[in-house]
Amino acid sequence: MAAEGNGPTTVEYIQHHLTNWTYGKLPAGTYCDGTSVQETTGWTTAHCQEEIEAMGMMSIHVDSMLWSIGLGVVFVLLFRWAASKATSGIPNRFLGTVEMIIEFIDKTVRDGFKHRNPMIAPMALTIFVWIFFMNLMDLLPVDWIPELAVLVSGDPHFYFKIVPTTDPNITLAMGFTVFFLMIGFSIMKKGALGFLKEITLHPFHSGKWYVDIFLVPINFFLESITLLARPISLGLRLFGNLYAGELIFILIATMYSAGLIIGILGGVLQWGWAVFHILVITLQAFVFMVLTIVYMAMAHEVEEEDQFTH
Repeated sequence: MAAEGNGPTTVEYIQHHLTNWTYGKLPAGTYCDGTSVQETTGWTTAHCQEEIEAMGMMSIHVDSMLWSIGLGVVFVLLFRWAASKATSGIPNRFLGTVEMIIEFIDKTVRDGFKHRNPMIAPMALTIFVWIFFMNLMDLLPVDWIPELAVLVSGDPHFYFKIVPTTDPNITLAMGFTVFFLMIGFSIMKKGALGFLKEITLHPFHSGKWYVDIFLVPINFFLESITLLARPISLGLRLFGNLYAGELIFILIATMYSAGLIIGILGGVLQWGWAVFHILVITLQAFVFMVLTIVYMAMAHEVEEEDQFTH
């Protein structure tokens, strides 16, 4: 609870809940307002923003990795168990839910992807459920897991975030994974030369080589921006929506230390925002999945290639 007794101020409370558990290579020096001294350069856990900034790129968000990988394992185990229990009889509630999700995603893939690739439907299922599970962590009370982590570690400054999709490193990594798959499928379906033509002879193409030679750099620049914008927008959209949702939960939680009336109001607001946020976390998983399907369909599209061959 923020700003209660000798506890943290509201700003410190918010900053603590928005900071990742960071492990990295910390250069020798004095950090954390002169209270922490790193005598030699070495790998350690950061205890303040100053140490996180000093680590730079030589660091990893341990909490994001643990929760994202752990929830991925939970997804695999649950659906593997559901597959092993599936029968032709009447399914129980859980199996019925799994079946409904699979049928919904299968229909979405069939509507948006008109090509043959057995990898696309499982990819869409994995993306939707995995992101939904990661987003779902945002509905847990904001203090429960971080306070438990502080208690277990014995360090009052221990950082521990539980929503992986509020970490841009996770969402951008997922976006660029989709990007590399898109490039790979484009080259596989169109050939290296066909893909090269696509990014150098589009959108401007005259059919005359002495004109196209001047258009190629312009086309390559425009197409490169278009290609790179896809994974970046894919990752940042998911990050932005979930980060904003988590921030609202934290801001509402600060009301609990402002007295009984304000605390009750905060509880009502938390409940209302949680109900609305169920739609947000589901919608964001769906949007990421649909855009992935669209990008995979574009990668398999070869009709436009014919206009570049003369």
